[in-house]
Amino acid sequence: TQISFFSARRSPGTSPSPPIYRSLRTSARLPADILLLLLLAGDNMSTLAAARADNFYYPPEWSPKKGGLNKFHGQHALRERARKLDQGILIIRFEMPFNVWCGGCSSMIGKGVRFNAEKKQVGNYYSTKIWSFSMKSPCCQHEIVIHTDPKNTEYVIISGAQRKTEDFDVEDAETLLLPADEERDKLADPMYKLEHQGEDIRKKKEEEPVLVRLQRLSDSRHSDDYSLNRTLRDRLRSQKKRVAEEKKSARKMGLGVRLLPPSAEDAAAAARVRFASNFEKNRKDKRAAIKAASIFPEPSGSASKDKLDLALKRRNIKASAASA
Repeated sequence: TQISFFSARRSPGTSPSPPIYRSLRTSARLPADILLLLLLAGDNMSTLAAARADNFYYPPEWSPKKGGLNKFHGQHALRERARKLDQGILIIRFEMPFNVWCGGCSSMIGKGVRFNAEKKQVGNYYSTKIWSFSMKSPCCQHEIVIHTDPKNTEYVIISGAQRKTEDFDVEDAETLLLPADEERDKLADPMYKLEHQGEDIRKKKEEEPVLVRLQRLSDSRHSDDYSLNRTLRDRLRSQKKRVAEEKKSARKMGLGVRLLPPSAEDAAAAARVRFASNFEKNRKDKRAAIKAASIFPEPSGSASKDKLDLALKRRNIKASAASA
């Protein structure tokens, strides 16, 4: 449905029409939804700047045959993010999925750090697209390229960085290693299971003692809930008392942080500290000069001043000899 919009003549003495109506004084046939939005917004838009800010301004040279405003102005709806869209590249905000080491300066880039990355398609895995994300590291502007891996539902670093390895030893953790995706797929094959039945029996014999030991350890720890709860509460109570005493001792010394308990190493290190001898000497000399100074104002004569300086030097020498 289309509605024709015609401008009416303004009678003398009436106020001029708002800019939004003056811009639409044309006999072109506008779509009903656009015209309805313009009519509803016309009362709230008293200036041309407000109309432009809300993207409701249609210049006089625009017509529906020229398409939307983005096409009329020759720009994309995504603005600067689509400046390389002709090359198949879109600028997006990419979040680092794991901790990595920068390949340029070996600095660590934490998980969750965001970048302005160039996103483009580099292949397909069946019907799923494989995306490439290219970005600059914040530490040294080194280029990092990461691809998606739809097969393993993972991200793969292609260049510019190295993923931080955060694994553990199965034996030290006393746990079991889950089979990989490829091995799980093979276990669904009856022929593969038949061929590797002997290996499965051997793995069972090796891992059975570990499972039995883990079960016994779990049973021993959780057999008596009352004792476990009592031990935990006693430990927490003693810890609270120790923290309160450390805070009290820190407040006595005027400190805002808790100090560690005293140790023999700290005492030995403090005993080995030797301050410079000049500091103590200067302190004693200043104290001796203060004690030797007269409480009366100095006379104006130069001879009396020289006598006083000489007497002060003698007293300083005697005070230094006595302190040594």
